[in-house]
Amino acid sequence: MTSAKTLMQLAGIDLTPPRLGDSCLVLIDIQNEYLAGPLALPDANPAIARATALLARARESGAAIIHIAHKGQPGSLFDRSAERGAIVAPLAPRPGEIVIEKQLPNAFAGTDLNAQLAATGRKELVLAGFMTHMCVSSTARAALDLGFRTTIDADSCATRDLPDGVGGTIAARLIHDVALAELSDRFAIITRGNALA
Repeated sequence: MTSAKTLMQLAGIDLTPPRLGDSCLVLIDIQNEYLAGPLALPDANPAIARATALLARARESGAAIIHIAHKGQPGSLFDRSAERGAIVAPLAPRPGEIVIEKQLPNAFAGTDLNAQLAATGRKELVLAGFMTHMCVSSTARAALDLGFRTTIDADSCATRDLPDGVGGTIAARLIHDVALAELSDRFAIITRGNALA
């Protein structure tokens, strides 16, 4: 039996990760909402630590940096006027770094993300953030349609447990791994460890 291959492997697509300095780092929804309450992610803190290190390397290398923040209704989940909707402190945007608020999972939908990326002249995206199966996935899929080459830093992403539809629960780690496997088939290069330099 032959080992499984992605569509990208079968097509002979170059899966070499980009240089951070040639890329746009897009940090998706790394907000306090995911640290406590009904949307708390079991792997949020390790992912935040990894994303913080990735952001530091991106800043040093001259990458374009864009922060995405989900914007909910006042008093509800992702209320941007409250602490719960703030980007986590270790990843706080610096002056000059773009912050885009969105209201849908796909960070391109209803925002100027595509225009902001076009202004950089770069076609390499590096994605990190929350949640792997939702906003990271939706954004990566849309990026392909818009002509970007996307890489996802797996260790800088996390998700949550989900109901399995028959009374049980699917663990967050499995949801994360399956979402990344799906994306690796056609939508994104998946990196782990310190593959991005």
